[in-house]
Amino acid sequence: MSSYLAGPPPERGIFCNRTLNMRAIKAIGYDMDYTLIHYKVEAWERRAYEHIRERLVAQGWPVRHLTFDPALAIRGLIIDTEKGNLLKANRFGFVKKALHGTRPMDFEAQRTEYARTIVDLSEKRWMFLNTLFSLSEACIYAQLVDLLDAGKLPGPMGYVDLYGTVRSTLDAAHMEGKLKAEIVASPERYVQPEPETALALLDQRSAGKKLLLITNSEWSYTVPMMHAAFDPFLPQGMTWRELFDVVIVSARKPEFFTTRAPFFEVVDTMGEALLRPHSGPFKPGAPYFGGSARELEHHLGMSGDEILYVGDHMFGDVHVTKNVLRWRTALILRELEEEVRAIAAFRATEARLAERMVVKERLETEACQLRLELQRRRIQYGPRSEAPEEQLLSRLAALRTELEALDAELGPMARAASELSNPHWGLLTRAGNDKSHLARQVERYADIYTSRVSNFLFVTPFVYLRSPRGSLPHDPNVPGGTPVFPSTDTTSGSNP
Repeated sequence: MSSYLAGPPPERGIFCNRTLNMRAIKAIGYDMDYTLIHYKVEAWERRAYEHIRERLVAQGWPVRHLTFDPALAIRGLIIDTEKGNLLKANRFGFVKKALHGTRPMDFEAQRTEYARTIVDLSEKRWMFLNTLFSLSEACIYAQLVDLLDAGKLPGPMGYVDLYGTVRSTLDAAHMEGKLKAEIVASPERYVQPEPETALALLDQRSAGKKLLLITNSEWSYTVPMMHAAFDPFLPQGMTWRELFDVVIVSARKPEFFTTRAPFFEVVDTMGEALLRPHSGPFKPGAPYFGGSARELEHHLGMSGDEILYVGDHMFGDVHVTKNVLRWRTALILRELEEEVRAIAAFRATEARLAERMVVKERLETEACQLRLELQRRRIQYGPRSEAPEEQLLSRLAALRTELEALDAELGPMARAASELSNPHWGLLTRAGNDKSHLARQVERYADIYTSRVSNFLFVTPFVYLRSPRGSLPHDPNVPGGTPVFPSTDTTSGSNP
């Protein structure tokens, strides 16, 4: 009997925002990088960071001493290119935490800067960290802001100009191809082996699903990486090419989903990829370059909710696919595993925090009633009790003392809650007591989300995934729901 019948560990679950019947899915498209192939994030991003730094050094910038800090940025943050800040916003776009460069902004500075600001990702000012590939860029940008503020960078230059330099330098490093050449030369240094992914795809293919590989990577990179990640784990004599009905490289996502462009057939001759204009039906087993989702739908004879697309990029893989084509969508969030484990490990402290917050709310309610009573007595209006004023003042003072002691007890627990998974930013999906901006994007555009493709093994290709009942603040608590950390904010005037 398969071990998968016991069900997955909590961190390997598939989480459902909108009900999805996998039996109705006729084709499943996959992105490659950080979807079918998971990289060792710190190793990859450190090397990407070093490529940016080396190019800046070559331009005469005093940055040779800088080093990659893997904790400085996480997926889902927002770069404010006008102010040189890294931000974490809640689902409404209100900024909940900010670093200026690498330095945390205190409450008053953050309030002054962002109290009247709502993050709208459609504005050029904001750069959303959609994917794990963004971490090196965000890290070096924050460190360069520190140097710019100290007057140590070539000028004159503003924060927007600085971001443009970082972005163009990273793009140039990718265009040159040295980084990818290093990965291809030593995939074991950068790729996290995932033997079960091949089995999950074999299950889906054998169940009658057409499998599609749609990647922005070039053919010269895709071939060796897919060979290293899949061929050792497939049945003897089978290669990754036989897994997929359609292979599309250099797809130019998100434009692949929004525009029309011709397909070219990739002709692999002695290791050299040549492009041949293509028209008419796809050839079995032939890889293709470019093209568009509309043409792909025409070729497959499918559209909309018959196709599930699985990727790691919030905008390029999930947002656009859902908005434009109405394909079903699955988001891969590898960090989810650490997040779920961190929440589970914190459960006892969370329960204590929730228990003490109930006490705090009761004491605050009583203190508010006493303050109102004293106000009515002072101004002489409304119903009032007959208790002596000295008794009311004494009780109010006692309540304040109790609340101060309670805040001192709650403070360390609240700080621990805010630092789960990352000392700067906490949980990926939370911003204070609310959902993070990333969580709102996941909720809005991803029908399902999970940590890795191999998690499909736990549910089979025939599963009917049902979304949980939605809740609102006035609903009773739903047993077994996602833990919510009670707010312990004792300040006033903060953003919602």
